[in-house]
Amino acid sequence: MHAFDVLGDPVRRRILELLAEGEQPAGAITAVVQREFGISQPAVSQHLRVLRENGFTTVRAEGTRRLYAVDVGPLRAADRWLERFWNQRLDALATEIARGRRARRAPAPSDDTKQDEDGT
Repeated sequence: MHAFDVLGDPVRRRILELLAEGEQPAGAITAVVQREFGISQPAVSQHLRVLRENGFTTVRAEGTRRLYAVDVGPLRAADRWLERFWNQRLDALATEIARGRRARRAPAPSDDTKQDEDGT
């Protein structure tokens, strides 16, 4: 799954927001997500699994609890891609703006120039 497919889901984004505050037990994440989105515990578990399998979170066992944390690697990769993407677009936009300014500053051809071009 591509990073933006993972991040495109509002439930998964919310889970990552919760984890941005620090490591959280699965039960606490589930309680918040169920309350906010009205989805079942198995649905929340599925979202956690997608995040884990795609490298966005890590999980560790502590007794019977599962503690989730953000893994920043995939987020940094997505951030680098976005930076390259927008830098390319902004560079292209700056070039087009500069061309437009040069075109507006160029003097309009005079009547004499038009006659010379027409051969008259």
